[in-house]
Order: sequence, then structure tokens, then C-alpha cells
Amino acid sequence: MKKKTIINWQREPQKHDYPAATSYLSLTMPPQEAKSVTRKLQRTGMTEFAAKDIFRASMLSLLGVSNSHVELDRTKIIRNEKLSPLLLFRDQRNGKLVIADGYHRLCAVYTFDEDAMIPCKIV
Repeated sequence: MKKKTIINWQREPQKHDYPAATSYLSLTMPPQEAKSVTRKLQRTGMTEFAAKDIFRASMLSLLGVSNSHVELDRTKIIRNEKLSPLLLFRDQRNGKLVIADGYHRLCAVYTFDEDAMIPCKIV
């Protein structure tokens, strides 16, 4: 039986994750709305979802380990370094989940365990 990789998580997203989320969200919505969503993410509590469910809800493809950012996060996992939780937005207009920050981390975790529970903030 294959030994399960333990994935360590920080208690809260890093401060720089929020501006990154705003920047990404600004590509799909007006900048003021993106800022508002980010402020809500900062205030909301932590929760968790299975990696495979986040992928299904987001309708995104899995990035391969050849992606440099995914490889960096895989290395962090192997070294037992803590990853920052994901920032998620429920896009009700389009009926899908938006990964505002953490897509590469999600892909890295998925390569080890698709059932891994991933801490996140979601609004």
C-alpha cells in the first residue's frame, strides 16, 4: 500500500494572496466588484473541501507537474512546508467556482491525493 503524503497548511491565507485574488478577479468582473469580493474573503472564516470537488466545481483542467509553479508547490509538499489555503468565489452568474488564488497549489495537492481536504475561504 502506498504511503499517503501529508500536506501541511497554514492557518490562514498569506497577506499577498488577497491582492493576487483581486488582480485575478478583476479580469472577470469590474475592479470595484473584485475588491469587494476580496474584502469579503478576508472577513469570512475558514472551511475545507476535497480537491476533486473543487476541480469539478471550477471546471478547470489539472495543470501537469511540468508547470513550474505546480512543481514548486509539489516541492514544498515533499519538504513538509506549509501551503497557503485557497481563496474561492462562487460565481452564481456563470454557475461555477472561481479559484481566485491557489490554482497551482490545488494542482500540486491533487497530484498526491485527489481526496485531500483543502482549507479555503469561500464567498
